Amino acid sequence: MPDATSRLRAAALALFVTFLWSTSWVLIKHGLDDLPPLTFAGLRYGLAAVILLTWMSTGSRRGVLRRVDRASLWPLVALGAVMYALTQGAQFVAIDSQPFATTNLMLAMTPLVVALSSAVLLGEHTTTLQRLGGVVIVAGVAAYFAGDLGATRVGMAAATIGLFANAGAAMLGRSINRSTVLTPAVVTSVSMSVGAVVLLATGFVLEGFPHIGLSAAAILVWLAVVNTAAAFTWWNHSQRILSATETAAINTTMAVQIPIFGWIFFDERLGVAEMAGITLVVIGVLTMRSRRKSARAVSVS
Repeated sequence: MPDATSRLRAAALALFVTFLWSTSWVLIKHGLDDLPPLTFAGLRYGLAAVILLTWMSTGSRRGVLRRVDRASLWPLVALGAVMYALTQGAQFVAIDSQPFATTNLMLAMTPLVVALSSAVLLGEHTTTLQRLGGVVIVAGVAAYFAGDLGATRVGMAAATIGLFANAGAAMLGRSINRSTVLTPAVVTSVSMSVGAVVLLATGFVLEGFPHIGLSAAAILVWLAVVNTAAAFTWWNHSQRILSATETAAINTTMAVQIPIFGWIFFDERLGVAEMAGITLVVIGVLTMRSRRKSARAVSVS
């Protein structure tokens, strides 16, 4: 059992990771000035995948990837297509098209969609407390959308796709992780590689080959090395010490951090209705996650 100091350090590390993931939205918004969204997403996760695959081929991990059989590979291909190609591609398009808070609120509803879907697809039924949390989330969304959103058709369509793809990735990832002997590092590196290839191929076809300037290159390297490869490593370390409930609660702070960054860096101001809606959604998400101690799904940011 970890002592109090170790748990405090792990909590601080996890909170720092959520801060990094929240700053990703700021960096993405700036990077979108030079790079089209799908290609940008593909380059970010492609570079991160190269880093992870290189790490997986060194030391005691060498040869692990070659032991992935065909039966295990196809679920990872599906996870990569949903978790990275669909979810992240849609998120980049939404960030490019509308305010942070609107896209963030849509993605924050993932636990609600997962709870409703997993009861049918995975046989994981919700508790009364979780259903209450779902009601609070719906009330928060209704309050938020009563305000002045600044939403766009493209942004809302992309955010909706991202929401359902993120929920699908959470269920697919849980199904894979509870039925396979593959390590999380293998699951992450293989699925991320697949998603990056799909994103890059789609981006090159629809958006053409981009010119990557010095500023865009610096943002790409930082996102891939620090906010993706390193951040996920640190997050996994914190999960060895903290409970799933604790890490889920810390992860939920992103729903507050991201609108604040939108206000600070892009003057995306929030009215009373929007702030009330975000607050209710955060409370609802925390309530829903408090009873799912075995679920460790993390939104990729």
